[in-house]
Amino acid sequence: MTVTLSTKLNIKNISQLIRKMTLDEKLAQLGSCWIFELQSKGTLDADRMAGRLKDGIGQITRLGGASTMDPASAAKAANRIQKFLVDETRLGIPAIVHEESCSGAMVLGGTNFPQMLGLASTFEPGLARRMADAIRRQLRAIGAHQGLAPVLDVSRDLRWGRVEETFGEDPTLVGHFGCAYVRGLQGDSTLTGILATGKHFVGHSLSLGGLNCAPVQLGERELWNSFLSPFHAAIRDADLATIMCAYPEVDGEVVAASHAYLTEILRDKLGFDGLLVSDYNAVNMIHDYHFAAPDLPTAAALALHAGVDVELPTTYCYGDPLRAALEAGQIDIECVDNAVARHMKKKMELGLFDNPYVDEGRVLELFDATAAEKLAYEIAAKTVVLLKNDGLLPLRKDLGTLAVIGPNADNARSQLSDYSYASVLDRVRLDPAENSSFVEADWDSLTPLATHAITVLDGIRAVISARTNVLYAEGCKNLGNDRGGFDEALAAAQQAEAVILVLGDYSGLTVDSTTGETRDSVDLKLPGVQGELAQAVIALGKPVAIVLVNGRPFAEPWLDEHANAILEAWLPGEQGGAAVADILFGRVNPGGKLPVSIPRHVGQSPIFYNHKPSGMHSNWHGDYVQESAAPLYPFGHGLSYTKFEYRSLSISQVRVNAGETVMISAEVQNIGKVSGDEVVQLYTKDPFASSPRPVQELRGYVRLTLQPGQTRRIAFHLPVNQLAFFGLNLELVLEPGQIEVSLGSSSSDIRLRGEFEIGRGAVIPLEERIFDCPVEVG
Repeated sequence: MTVTLSTKLNIKNISQLIRKMTLDEKLAQLGSCWIFELQSKGTLDADRMAGRLKDGIGQITRLGGASTMDPASAAKAANRIQKFLVDETRLGIPAIVHEESCSGAMVLGGTNFPQMLGLASTFEPGLARRMADAIRRQLRAIGAHQGLAPVLDVSRDLRWGRVEETFGEDPTLVGHFGCAYVRGLQGDSTLTGILATGKHFVGHSLSLGGLNCAPVQLGERELWNSFLSPFHAAIRDADLATIMCAYPEVDGEVVAASHAYLTEILRDKLGFDGLLVSDYNAVNMIHDYHFAAPDLPTAAALALHAGVDVELPTTYCYGDPLRAALEAGQIDIECVDNAVARHMKKKMELGLFDNPYVDEGRVLELFDATAAEKLAYEIAAKTVVLLKNDGLLPLRKDLGTLAVIGPNADNARSQLSDYSYASVLDRVRLDPAENSSFVEADWDSLTPLATHAITVLDGIRAVISARTNVLYAEGCKNLGNDRGGFDEALAAAQQAEAVILVLGDYSGLTVDSTTGETRDSVDLKLPGVQGELAQAVIALGKPVAIVLVNGRPFAEPWLDEHANAILEAWLPGEQGGAAVADILFGRVNPGGKLPVSIPRHVGQSPIFYNHKPSGMHSNWHGDYVQESAAPLYPFGHGLSYTKFEYRSLSISQVRVNAGETVMISAEVQNIGKVSGDEVVQLYTKDPFASSPRPVQELRGYVRLTLQPGQTRRIAFHLPVNQLAFFGLNLELVLEPGQIEVSLGSSSSDIRLRGEFEIGRGAVIPLEERIFDCPVEVG
């Protein structure tokens, strides 16, 4: 790529540019700036821009996601900021604009897709790529260049509020969805793509007590075999452009200050050569949260030496504190230059030096909200997991009277994630003065734009027959002890032929949220008095279908025992209500599968299917005193309105060697009366190894649609080297011995079993991991 990096100084390459930069200009490129730092009363302020951007800036934080600007206004603001940087600073270096993008472009008017945990329930990574591609188009249209997603944390403790942002508990599944998301967001060209940001490197999801940012106790073998795996896959196989460091300390070492984690492991061993950004405020937290540095200059020096290139969301430590650290000899200027060079490389790859501007006249055309809306419905319909059904579902459309009850039945906001634009409004509404963009915000006009969604009640009314009388009652709020709505809800239920109870979470970042970042749970129960409402309704003896709209699963065995049917809808986004209604009335057959294990009780946390042989039972009685040790619903579980039969298992070889592939095939038939989706899951088990291996490991899977009576043959081409693991000496090895193979509809619903042998002989060291098992559907 031939680029003139600075037309003012005729600088042709990054090294030359860095030599021309003053220290102030270098430090500016390592920092960032909130959009509202450049505004007065929600409008860009020339004086503020001149003061804050005089030496340039590395990144602009959440141009759309921290302002009241619609897409067209955001694009104009982006162009104005870039023009100032190009024309009014000495070097003319444009900025990278980053936005949150976990479940959609977090901007006013951005499409609200299902949250990540629901996306993983589709077991169809191609949907993640298509979703991220839609997010890419919307972000590029407003002038953004980096999205702070995907979350590559492996989540095993459902108490943690950010479980909703993850792809679940299995490192293979997380890696597949993470890679697909990265490919979709980054696109086919860096000139039109958005830099994906893998986060949070590493260990964030395994915090003590499930509390956000608490210490993490994680051994090296588990780190390498499970928690590094999705990052490794995204770096090597999807060319992940940027990574965000994690907040916590792992085994006594603060990650943001750790050269071992952020350079020796991430760059030297995993081969990451991209841009490493801090999680918001992670650099100053070395000093004021973890108390691992006596002051901010020391924190800045530790983070920069560890490998953190850019401080987000604003320059707090990488300005004057970093200058002080340089003057005191705590850090070398070479570290600054290396970080600046990595940032400049990304700006060059994005084409910012050639053209940092967006076409203001085509914003809405490029935003393409209509196409994204259709995709949001398709994904939402495939996320829903049927946990239980005694035959109540699908419901008849010609019911005489139907009661729809619950705090999430007609609450569009409850279907959206913690990093949706609506969540931003919740937060700044509490104190708009701390963000000048919202000081004079027109809340009445902003809220409908931010929370536009089809609720479950809306969806039901759209598909039910004209003769059906739909009775709606909220019953109670998501949180709180107010039971004042119980009587109305029970009266509606008493009149109905069937009841749909829509219960669950309110995802966000505020104290009234029940899931999301910093909203961790102590009991995994339905929040507030929702459990009491459900028990009272069920006690009436009416047929009851539960719809859970939630960010993390609930440990509620009594629901499974007493409800007739349960749908897990997760946080289904703006089209969630339409998707749920279509499933309730049989227009769509549910086919989602659980990407996490659901416990019977919070006391089982952390819980995950791929545990070691000595896990998930107490020697020697097995169960807990009060409860079974088995999960309430296992990983991979999900029912359908039809049935599937597995047969004719075939394994191509009984003995294989390193580097070879074994084909594992079987027939799957829809033996029911309606079309349906099945996710065929391939698991392996290495029963005896030098280091104990999990009792099951997901190796491959495929979601297929089968018509009534239709049979298809599924063939997994399993690379033997995919079974390698990091052993006692932390080397990647493939060990000889018998391997057990199982095919099934979930991790516990195994339909076919077989085995093959890895050729006898010495343990074989390997250079590279394999994360993918190709599958062929005949």
